[in-house]
Amino acid sequence: MWKWTLGAALMFSAALGSGAMAGEAPDAPMDLTLERVFASPDLAGVAPRALKLSPDGKFVTLLRNRPDDNQRYDLWAMDTATGEWRMLVDSLKLGTGAELSEAEKMQRERARIGGSKGIVAYDWAPDGKSILVPLDGDLYLATLDGQVRRLTATEGGELNPVISPRGGYASFVRDQNLVVLDLASGKEIKATTEGKGTVYFGEAEFVAQEEMGRRTGYWWSPDDRRIAVQRFDEAPVGIVSRAAIGAEGTKVYDQRYPKAGTANVLVDLYVMNPDGSGRVKVDLGTETDIYLARVDWTPDGKTLLVQRQNRAQTVLDMLAVDPATGNSRVLFSERVKEKSWINLSDAYRPLKDGSLIWWSERDGHGHLYRFKAGKWTQLTKGDWEVADIVGVDEEKGRITFTGNSDGVLERHLYTVNLNKPGAVTRITEPGWWHGASGDDSAERIIVTRSKSEQPAQVMLTDAAGKRLAWVNENKVAGDHPYAPYLASHRAKQFGTIKAADGTVLHWEMVTPKLEPGKKYPVFFHHYGGPHSQQVSKAWGGALQQYLVDRGYIWFVLDNRGAANRGKAFEDHLYRAMGSVEVADQLAGAAYLKTLDFVDADRIATYGWSYGGYMTLKMLQAAPGAFAAGISGAPVSKWELYDTHYTERYMGDPRQVQAAYDKANTVADATKIADPLLLIHGMADDNVVLEHSTVMMAKMQGAAVPFETMLYPGQTHRVAGPGISVHLWTTILNFLDRHMQEDKP
Repeated sequence: MWKWTLGAALMFSAALGSGAMAGEAPDAPMDLTLERVFASPDLAGVAPRALKLSPDGKFVTLLRNRPDDNQRYDLWAMDTATGEWRMLVDSLKLGTGAELSEAEKMQRERARIGGSKGIVAYDWAPDGKSILVPLDGDLYLATLDGQVRRLTATEGGELNPVISPRGGYASFVRDQNLVVLDLASGKEIKATTEGKGTVYFGEAEFVAQEEMGRRTGYWWSPDDRRIAVQRFDEAPVGIVSRAAIGAEGTKVYDQRYPKAGTANVLVDLYVMNPDGSGRVKVDLGTETDIYLARVDWTPDGKTLLVQRQNRAQTVLDMLAVDPATGNSRVLFSERVKEKSWINLSDAYRPLKDGSLIWWSERDGHGHLYRFKAGKWTQLTKGDWEVADIVGVDEEKGRITFTGNSDGVLERHLYTVNLNKPGAVTRITEPGWWHGASGDDSAERIIVTRSKSEQPAQVMLTDAAGKRLAWVNENKVAGDHPYAPYLASHRAKQFGTIKAADGTVLHWEMVTPKLEPGKKYPVFFHHYGGPHSQQVSKAWGGALQQYLVDRGYIWFVLDNRGAANRGKAFEDHLYRAMGSVEVADQLAGAAYLKTLDFVDADRIATYGWSYGGYMTLKMLQAAPGAFAAGISGAPVSKWELYDTHYTERYMGDPRQVQAAYDKANTVADATKIADPLLLIHGMADDNVVLEHSTVMMAKMQGAAVPFETMLYPGQTHRVAGPGISVHLWTTILNFLDRHMQEDKP
């Protein structure tokens, strides 16, 4: 499920300016225009992706978007000793412009980079001398001197490319099979050949990509000797005939889409040699209706660690697999308490001493534990959450991680000592929202940070968080794109209200400069679903500021069910979507109406994806509470959404259909009495167009008026050159019609 937010899309993005950053912002304030918000260069600064340290630590590499085209990315490197930048691969000069395969397009949609062009991923060789670069469906090997060698030139695209841990091979998936390329000889080896029709090797199935955070289906052993390869067969999965409606034609895809309560793919796991020989099947147990959640090798390559999740997502088993035989045993299991579910995480590390650092919510909050010789030691504890592990220094016994021990509105880097559990040290500056990546031991860390008045900055730090160098200071001054608008920038304000049960809920607000006695309309943005936090001290983005420049108050509330507040806070949504989160958002609207600077008759509510679902539920639950509602790509019936996401929270509809009936928006469609704008991309393969058409038909059949805007060729992400401006012009024109000051 997409976690759509106007501001949070920029929350973690780094910014890399291209010119001098000296001087001060202009004194005369300038108001933003919608065209400038979506134009190039990006107002937050050039926003790089995929920041990495080279294996030897001498370079920071990243994908940097162009000042004249903020959707096209090239590969850049910074020498950490001199601070000198160089472009390693120019995507325009090297690229062929070939159309991507449908499989790669869909993978990009799952990774939320569907609108990106040029280079979208890369992989360092272990010796730090070359980088594997996928571009326009083929593979290239780039070296630090600017030379680039083409590795493939085929009509079939190469998916999930990596360089093996010892650097002897490049591997990828082509035509549903795993291919291994010997880098010394240039010879291609087909490790599997049976992939065809409904059978795939080396890829992740739809729900693994979309809902489980797993993007690949194969894993190299540390010594290059073996590969663990997933095989899945989607024959049991029902077919959804999806019409991708474009501007001048329609393509119909018979997509295998596992709707809630229907069959999933059949998953097997094999271990084989790089040439495909010596294949053994991993024992995943007798139950076949399972999810293959994670696969990893221990550092010595002697054991394969496999996380097996049951269909109900109430049990997660960690299997230890003998790669020579495929035999498995259960190391330990995570089991949920009543009326809850298991959240998957990447915050775990197998260590060289045979122990495992593990993230678990077993005490009600996401914390780190050490599993060694069958015994558990809790390393972090408290009413807060660990987000991710940045690195583990086994020699010094230091774990570096991100979390919110200093409050849910901020995210920081912390350290904890393996030998002193519970003694957590913050190593980043208060008042910011941080993200980080580093080398394995976190001796060097690339830290990204932002706050309400500062778009993302990137720095290289040591293990103690001391800045060694700016990767980009991104100071909003001089020729920074946002400098002309800084004088009119409005900072976020924060506060809390209480839910009906007394739970504290956080909100953020951005207001125009308030004039005494004047009342202002509100743009009430919401998401509402699980696994997402909207309210934070991070940079909010230019679109938020544009709406404030137009005279709106920007308001967001995190309801019960949102992320990073612990399991009890999230579990309110158990088999109850469309209930407490709707009530909490309506409580937010009621709070706004108590403020003397808010025009209580001019509050508009907006949401996308789960947020679009929330708009419909809120208008149904409280007619008259809002002057207007905008619903983008909404889920209307949870039976139409996929298994792993939906059943995690709602259960299996074959067993709890009543919960689904109560949660859907179609039954009460005719209760919508306030102005509604319904928006959907006509090629959406995530929340398919059927979700909106079923609502349209119900409302039309009952003569309930509403407005709609459909986007031919657009997927769940309705955006891009021209499209973004059109989308927001449509939204604002709709609001202008229904939120005039003199509206009766």
